[in-house]
Amino acid sequence: MTRARAEHDSIPEIALGWHRAGKGAVLATVIETWGSAPRQAGSQLAVSGEGEMMGSVSGGCVEGAVVTEAMEALQDRRSRVLTFGVSDETAFSVGLACGGTIRVLVEPVGEGAEALPAAMLEQVVAAREAREPVAVSVDVEGWTRRLLHPGEEAAVDARFRSDRSGMEEDGRFVAIHNPPLRLIVVGAVHIAQALVQMARLCGYDTVLIDPRSAFGSEARFPDEVIVEDWPDEAMEALKPDARTAIVTLTHDMKLDDPAIRIALRSGCFYLGCLGSTRTHAKRVERLVAAGFTEAEIARIHAPVGLDTGAKTPAEIAVSIMAQITTRLRKG
Repeated sequence: MTRARAEHDSIPEIALGWHRAGKGAVLATVIETWGSAPRQAGSQLAVSGEGEMMGSVSGGCVEGAVVTEAMEALQDRRSRVLTFGVSDETAFSVGLACGGTIRVLVEPVGEGAEALPAAMLEQVVAAREAREPVAVSVDVEGWTRRLLHPGEEAAVDARFRSDRSGMEEDGRFVAIHNPPLRLIVVGAVHIAQALVQMARLCGYDTVLIDPRSAFGSEARFPDEVIVEDWPDEAMEALKPDARTAIVTLTHDMKLDDPAIRIALRSGCFYLGCLGSTRTHAKRVERLVAAGFTEAEIARIHAPVGLDTGAKTPAEIAVSIMAQITTRLRKG
């Protein structure tokens, strides 16, 4: 029900595909940055043995040098860590504001004591496909690697929550692979038209639920994933998780309430509901009568969105996206 990952978000999958095709593959990953480095830790570039590239570790500043090292890694089957200083002048020449320093981990995929085992990459790709969070821990001196899941290490759990790859004090680099962020919108109304576009720009997979076909039409929502099932049925199938935000917009309790009931007992990180303070008070009464606790109901952001004084559908969508982002990044 969700869109396939864009190529630039599918670097592990692309690298595995090249390896399976016999082309050879190398993964280059930013592991540390200083100053105004163009890409954050965890950013990846895949390089094939035929010189194909996908992704980026610097926005263009050092990719050429990384590709050269990747080709050498395919020959000697050894991983390495590269350090680059990106000068202000070089950065400006490729359209960046300023430079910085980055360290890049280069790992050939497949055989070799220091290489990234293909079986481990396959497990990472499988977890990503199943929307299961997974992390790869690699000792950049001894080249031991482990797959980690939530609940195994407190420090890694903190990285899962913040969605931030990086170096640990013990010398390991931890690459976080969280499921894609997802926004489920109930109600194909005017606000939704702006909201789904903004969400996709922010990196979310978007799903629109509305059993009213006249509302959720292709003409009004071109290229969007639209589910015409009843909201509770659709929500059950979508299985909201900790990487999911949910917004209800119909103003119709027959549509909003079933979705809200599923959302409140799911792992979603955000639930926002359109409606005035008075409308929400009546909603709370219905939820209490249905057996929901005060703590569960307190998860609802209502009236939805930050109080920006928004008036138009697009302005309201901005306020909703800002509130979702605040909840995601600040908790």
